[in-house]
Amino acid sequence: MKRRKTQSQEEILTILKDSKSALNHDMLQAKLTKKVDRATIYRILNRFSDDGIVHKVIGDDGKQYFAFCLNCDEEKKQHTHNHFHFKCLKCGKMECLKHEIDVSLPKGYTSETFNGLISGYCSDCS
Repeated sequence: MKRRKTQSQEEILTILKDSKSALNHDMLQAKLTKKVDRATIYRILNRFSDDGIVHKVIGDDGKQYFAFCLNCDEEKKQHTHNHFHFKCLKCGKMECLKHEIDVSLPKGYTSETFNGLISGYCSDCS
């Protein structure tokens, strides 16, 4: 099903593409140039996640963070989200760590998602 593109979707996608770290709802809303209702922002972010445009990370604060997929092959629909994320305890920046990990699962198990988070202090705050 083809989805129509709205101005809100385009602005949210641009903000995520331009961001050097994953953003939660409040961070994203603060960057929007016009008022967009909270439920609409979540709906757009979750649709982007379902479509493989962004990936979602659950932070140690329980909030959902969204990052534009940088290492994914959109043409082949191959998404590589098997990497850890780092959240700075001082400035709150959440970023993808580039190294992919390989987790060996027991025979018969298959993984669908991975959510790995390391928290500490980033190079700017240490």
